[in-house]
Amino acid sequence: MRPLAFELVKRLVVVLFGCVALFAAAPGQAQARECGLPDHSPVWVDFADGSVPYWPMFARPGVVAAAANFIYPAQLRSLGAKTVYWEMNLRQRVGTPTNPMDPSIIEDWADRVFYRAVASSDCATPWIALNEMWGSNLATPWSPTNAQYRQNVLVFVRRLNALGARPFLLLSTRPFTDGEAGDWWRQVALYTSFVREVYFAAPQIHRQGPILGSRTLRNAFRQSVLELTAIGIPTSKIGIFLGFHTNPGQGGREGLKPASAWFNHIKLQVLAIKQVTREIPLATIWSWGWGEWAQSDRDPDKPAAACVYLWTRDHSLCAGPAMAGPAFDRDLTVGQLILPGGAQCVTPWGKVALGQLATLAGVTRDREIAYTSLFAHLVLKGHVDVKRDSVRAAERAIVTYRFGGSRAAYRRALAKVRATPELARGVIADELRQARVERHFWVGSPSGNDIAEYRSTYASKPARLANVTPAPSWLGRQHRGVAIEGMAPAAVFRIPTGKTATVNTREGVLHVRAAGPTAPLGAFALGRARSSIRAALVRASQDQVFDNWLMQREASALQMTTCRRDWLPAVGPLELGNELPFLGLAL
Repeated sequence: MRPLAFELVKRLVVVLFGCVALFAAAPGQAQARECGLPDHSPVWVDFADGSVPYWPMFARPGVVAAAANFIYPAQLRSLGAKTVYWEMNLRQRVGTPTNPMDPSIIEDWADRVFYRAVASSDCATPWIALNEMWGSNLATPWSPTNAQYRQNVLVFVRRLNALGARPFLLLSTRPFTDGEAGDWWRQVALYTSFVREVYFAAPQIHRQGPILGSRTLRNAFRQSVLELTAIGIPTSKIGIFLGFHTNPGQGGREGLKPASAWFNHIKLQVLAIKQVTREIPLATIWSWGWGEWAQSDRDPDKPAAACVYLWTRDHSLCAGPAMAGPAFDRDLTVGQLILPGGAQCVTPWGKVALGQLATLAGVTRDREIAYTSLFAHLVLKGHVDVKRDSVRAAERAIVTYRFGGSRAAYRRALAKVRATPELARGVIADELRQARVERHFWVGSPSGNDIAEYRSTYASKPARLANVTPAPSWLGRQHRGVAIEGMAPAAVFRIPTGKTATVNTREGVLHVRAAGPTAPLGAFALGRARSSIRAALVRASQDQVFDNWLMQREASALQMTTCRRDWLPAVGPLELGNELPFLGLAL
């Protein structure tokens, strides 16, 4: 520990030097809103000091450049840019989680950094980027060295804040925020803002394509914000750092070729963060990766990449397409959340309307189930067509056999569950589509044990002996057999014993003679009921195959679907038949 008198003298020298630097920087030029920085959010800040060979690209009105010295910031400002201070080596000011600095010198270092920032940015209340906090992902309980490191960080940003700076603490990893750690983050947020570094390996995003890749980007940005807002950090204290590295192994280009693919990736990143800032009022967006300190950092495509980045952000900042070349896709709509009014989602087969979703949620009493059902309906409709006349005929049959021919009774049943006739016809159409698809599925024949187990399990299920022409699927394509409730049309069980009736079903018009009274399935000999039970088991297997078939197509469709705020429907089977059982076509 150095003598106290020496420390006081040293602190005085630093403060005096800072005051000289402050007045030398013409404080009268400082503007009301933090020295001329934009007074809107988000503020875009780009690393562009002397390590960026093409730094003049950023030296223009509309750009806020982060720089770490006293030479280039003044030149950037002279050409119209605004500047903030970049503190490259925070670890040399506060230490690391395993080797924290002596806590007695932390405020001294904060003073030094502050006055350097004042001189560099020509601003009495400078923005200071602190690169970067180490170990933000470390769980509690913290080691003694990490606890001291955290205290050093707190003291450092608190001192900067007290001097009039606005520090921005860069976070390269997901912060651990549970329990006592959350208290620490909330305390530090009183004095600093956080900038979450969210970097991507470009080849991975490129392989996903513009729709899925853009969704991945947006969701990653949203998640990074949520990590902090979930513990009470306001969005006004949160920024995102975009990374456009070209050196391998750190995220960024990672060898993506051709150059046009890399440029397109940069475009998608910028569009993604712009979309997220329309949803979440972030304070800042930063860019990194333009500097060149070693041979591995050098890439001849960097100047064009930076120009594409600026152009995508604001066309007036650079002639991106001209620098990128003819292979660059200048379309700013591909993969983006551009939806017509009233739409929740847009798919290749149509849209999921917000009104439809609200109506159906009133039926299901669960918004997620309604959403999945609407999406499943849209996908199935896109793959299987049914004629309007077929749907109307099936609807008439339902009215006839379930509601005694009373359309008023049918409408009352729909109204009771908050369903509309249009919704009902959609459910009926999907049943017809499912039946058409299932005819093409082959499933294995159930075993004798399966058949016996079914009869035992469902022994109390109503059944009756019937003669039917033409032979229906629910009798195993036999003309005579045991009709089982749930498989056979409900109308079969309303026919008086010994009488014949015409029944309109999804298999067509059937002539059914009730050969015996209704009785429990267990009352019939296994041999007599075997073909019907086999048909029931085959139908169940076909239904399962159909569900899998449909859900596979839903999963594929999601890769071509855009939804408001990327809230996507879950992949699932058709659910509405369970919600509206009186629309079942087993009449």
